[in-house]
Amino acid sequence: MLVESREIHHTHSRMFERALFALCLLTLVLFQSAASCELRPVLAQVPKRLPAGYVIPETKDGLSLKGCAAKPVAYTSSDPDFTVNTDGAIITVHGLEITTKQFSVLVQDENGMDWRVDIILSCKDEASQKSSSVALKRTKRRWRPLPFNLVENDKPPFPKDLETIASDSSVNYTVYYVISGQGVTTDPVGLFTLNRNTGLLKVTRTVDREQYPQFNFIARVFDMSGRETDEYLPITVIVQDQNDNAPEFIGGRFFTVEERCRAGTVIGKVNATDKDEPNTPHTLIKFTLHNATDMFSIDSFTGVITSKTNTLDRETQDKVYVEIEIRDMGGAPSGHFSRGTFVITLTDVNDNPPTFKEKLYKASVQENQENVLVTRIPVEDKDLVNTPNWKALFEVTKGNESGNFRMETDPKTNEGLLYVIKGLDYEKTPLVKLEITARNEAPLVGPENKWLSVPLELSVGDVDEGPEFNPDTLFLKVKENVANGTVIGTYKALDPEKKNSDGIKYYKMTDPGNWITVVENTGELKTANTLDRESPLVRNDMYNITIRAVDESKKTGTGTVIIKIQDVNDNIPMITNPDPILCNKGDTLSSVLVEAMDLDRPPYSIPFIFELGADHDGSWKLKDTTDSSVVLEQTMPMPNGLYSVPLLVKDLQGFGKEQTVNVRVCTCEREDNGGTCGARSASSSLGSLGILALVLSGLLLLLLSLLLIFICSTKRDKLYINDDTGTGGMLLKSNTEAPGEEVKEGALMIIPGIGLDVVDGSLQSGLMESKNVTTASGRYGQSFFQGGGVYNTTTQEFGTEKYYSSGRYDNNLYGNATMQKLTNASALDTWKTNGRYLDRKLAYFGDEEEGRYADDLLKTYGHEGMGSPAGSVGCCSIVGEQESLEFLNTLSPKFRPLADVCYTTNRTGN
Repeated sequence: MLVESREIHHTHSRMFERALFALCLLTLVLFQSAASCELRPVLAQVPKRLPAGYVIPETKDGLSLKGCAAKPVAYTSSDPDFTVNTDGAIITVHGLEITTKQFSVLVQDENGMDWRVDIILSCKDEASQKSSSVALKRTKRRWRPLPFNLVENDKPPFPKDLETIASDSSVNYTVYYVISGQGVTTDPVGLFTLNRNTGLLKVTRTVDREQYPQFNFIARVFDMSGRETDEYLPITVIVQDQNDNAPEFIGGRFFTVEERCRAGTVIGKVNATDKDEPNTPHTLIKFTLHNATDMFSIDSFTGVITSKTNTLDRETQDKVYVEIEIRDMGGAPSGHFSRGTFVITLTDVNDNPPTFKEKLYKASVQENQENVLVTRIPVEDKDLVNTPNWKALFEVTKGNESGNFRMETDPKTNEGLLYVIKGLDYEKTPLVKLEITARNEAPLVGPENKWLSVPLELSVGDVDEGPEFNPDTLFLKVKENVANGTVIGTYKALDPEKKNSDGIKYYKMTDPGNWITVVENTGELKTANTLDRESPLVRNDMYNITIRAVDESKKTGTGTVIIKIQDVNDNIPMITNPDPILCNKGDTLSSVLVEAMDLDRPPYSIPFIFELGADHDGSWKLKDTTDSSVVLEQTMPMPNGLYSVPLLVKDLQGFGKEQTVNVRVCTCEREDNGGTCGARSASSSLGSLGILALVLSGLLLLLLSLLLIFICSTKRDKLYINDDTGTGGMLLKSNTEAPGEEVKEGALMIIPGIGLDVVDGSLQSGLMESKNVTTASGRYGQSFFQGGGVYNTTTQEFGTEKYYSSGRYDNNLYGNATMQKLTNASALDTWKTNGRYLDRKLAYFGDEEEGRYADDLLKTYGHEGMGSPAGSVGCCSIVGEQESLEFLNTLSPKFRPLADVCYTTNRTGN
């Protein structure tokens, strides 16, 4: 009974609620005006997977604006995944998968009003699609409420009822509800309250959507024992936007554009924003220009500013202040708006040429003045100061054909400065008319603009001037070699004021060759010396002099006389290579090129005529004649020597003389550059120098002989020499006439045991490098006086090879013991050392005090051949009669074999 009474109670409650709802709905309809109505969200269940083009027909009624006075005419979806058909049905744009989906559709009615309708899509419950038996066994219960909507800025009184939430578990249990989360227990706390028993949700105060676009909290349901009878329900409260914010400007407010830009030039973009909900009429901003509409325009929905004309003029107005309005609701009168001022700066272009302040300028200057400022010419320019569009450049466009003027610009005042750089002549032009043109550094813009010019009259003041030659430069033609005193011309000057030459005297200023004299009173020019065209003072046949004219007031003027000297035939051709070299090629005939030169010019020079002289012997002939050369060729082979060939050379006019060409025939070392003779052979004549050399060589040999006699007759001290050299005697044993293969070029005899305490300078000089003390040279020989001995060297030339022969004759046994630099450079030094060693050893064996005569000792000698006219070469044969000098008579044949040992012959090339 209790349960039944409870059910009856609930049934009555529901009936009461429905009646109350119908009454409220009737009241709302009655009080609704024709211009407004309230729309509820559209709820629809759809499959979890929606293919592209899926139609949700349940949305037609929700978007039809039922209960409103106007009908819908356009729909706009806030979600790009969905679009709205013209009948109000929502269609998917592409396939997608959802669990829940919430978006809004903007509905525009026929009166231009916009309405927002929230669309809430949820997946179909698969369990509800099963059989009824399965449905009775469900364990999960569902809440009936869906997301709620709340209008921002709602007017009091508060609290206001929002929605009622209920759980299906309330059918079986007595339950109560609890909410928590954003707007309830967290900031903003207490915004929402809930009737625990009925589930009625209320809002307690005004909400700002721009601060809180939606709220998310949860609702839970419990029975009286505190057990949760259903899963908690996430609740979303969407705050519906109202157009409560005016649009605002963002970004800069300054723009620039060139003056005279073409129409349609983009100047800049005005940016604005609106805090209301995006993509709704509340944020649809329209831009409107309120002034300067004849100069600029602005796009209503992009805010781009463009120029409207091509006549923007910076000089008229360089800054334009434009007022721009931005209004939401697409510019509807009911929309909120803001206004702002923007600055558009016009930049300068050169659209204004410099203009002159006067129509005619006048100035004056004294004649003959140079590099002086004549006048200043001011100009005006409307372009921006101190820019290339403003800075002026001036030019004399007429009247400056002679280059008398120069124009500059004063950088501070921008005035034109006219200078005279070359003096003017009052007598010629007392008044000079000029045209001055002014330009800018930058090019001029605009086809209608052009550079401007102004006339200027310059008066030239008269000054008493010196005489002037007319012309400034006088040209005269004179043949060279004319007689002295010949009048070649007259050069007079005029007084500029009097226009005559009265009282003017003439003087010569420059005359490099002193060839001309000037008659003082008449200005006549006469030759004073021979005019020579071939002189180095003449260049390109021109000879210059300068003349000075002096009037009675001592004022002067100068003039130049250029004399063109004409050529005459005053030079004959001369051979330039009178001593050629001809290379001897044996039986082959050779030739040599002979060249000539004439200082005159054609027709007084080339082509030359070459002929052999009358006294030629027929050994030569001429061939291959050119304008200035001829080939001289042998007619028969000739031995080496010097040959004189008479050669007659004449110019084109037949003037010339016979000249001698001395041809040297020789054996050439090189044949380039005309050939180079080699050294003369020994068979050639000696000449004076050769004879002198032979005489000197004979005298040196005589002196050497006397030195040897003196050495042999001089008493000598004892000298002990260790004779353990193992040489087998004084001479090397050899069966050949020349050194054997075992003998090296560097040392033909090795002398051991010779120390510095025994061997003195005379012996060391053979082992060491000798220093020349005195040299007597000749053509065929040279004598060297060295250390303690004299060495004679004779050189003979045979073709290109030289032969040297030398002999050594020592006149000092002990000599100078000074140490010299050791060297074994040549076999000649070795032979010198060997000779000194043999002399010392002979003296040792010839010592009488010890009784060791050379004839008491057994010596070993090699076989000397078939016999010798000199007999024995032993030392004992000459020491037996040591006290007598008669051995000198037989010294030569006995000495020759021993001297041959020391005699060396070196063959060297050049």
